[in-house]
Amino acid sequence: MLSKKTKYGIKALTFLAKQETHVPVRIATISESENISLKFLETILLSLRKSGFLGSKKGKGGGYYLLKDPKAIPMTEVMRVLEGPIAMVPCVSLNFYEKCQDCPEEEVCAVNKIMLKVRDSTLEIFRNTTLADLCN
Repeated sequence: MLSKKTKYGIKALTFLAKQETHVPVRIATISESENISLKFLETILLSLRKSGFLGSKKGKGGGYYLLKDPKAIPMTEVMRVLEGPIAMVPCVSLNFYEKCQDCPEEEVCAVNKIMLKVRDSTLEIFRNTTLADLCN
């Protein structure tokens, strides 16, 4: 299941993508509009800022804004920052691979075979979807 952090992060990014470019938006504005707890949203936006998706401005007229064009933000990047590995099991992860402790041979493992298909299908969708696509 998708975590609330990821769900709210996508909602916040989509909200910001619909705003004027590089115009800071107050956290409270995003929180109210998207019905997200202010404290939780602060943590999420900080994470997205540290990952290079957002810029921020302090003080009067401050807030968060997108650093990149929404067309240049693939959902694979967003998902990995907010959710972590895209694969459902570590033995099929491209970026976070780990051998399963209970599996002697991945090549014949039924779970591995199906999870590879799930990963590939999921990656195909995320790679071909940008933040801009979510705004339409």
